Amino acid sequence: MIIEFCDAHRAGVIDLWRACGLTREWNDPDLDIDRKLTDGHPFWVIENGGRVIATLMVGYDGHRGSVNYLAVSPEHRGQGLGRLLMGRAEGYLKARGCPKLNLMVRTSNAEIRGFYQALGYQLDEVVVLSTRLIADP
Repeated sequence: MIIEFCDAHRAGVIDLWRACGLTREWNDPDLDIDRKLTDGHPFWVIENGGRVIATLMVGYDGHRGSVNYLAVSPEHRGQGLGRLLMGRAEGYLKARGCPKLNLMVRTSNAEIRGFYQALGYQLDEVVVLSTRLIADP
């Protein structure tokens, strides 16, 4: 069952993100969670036996939706949890009139690119540029 994040999930979420290789030394996952909790859009988790086994953050800027931190524990992959979370995100965004959902995948993550392609996502001819505005401690 998909539920909203609460602070009791924090340690389990961070452990899951680390197990899935989603954290980076320059990003503080605690701060990422704190920042997410201020935007008014969903942050969902799935638990199994009190343990966080999947997560997904949704964003929407009025034109494009976004998905971040889709994570499914390695031992629970292949059970449809990622597909379930993505379906929920797409439904949430569509209900708000969002015409397009964008997501970023690291070029090194071929497994997840295949997952998204199986859901109908395609590679756009764009380049993502970024700059760091605030350095996490």
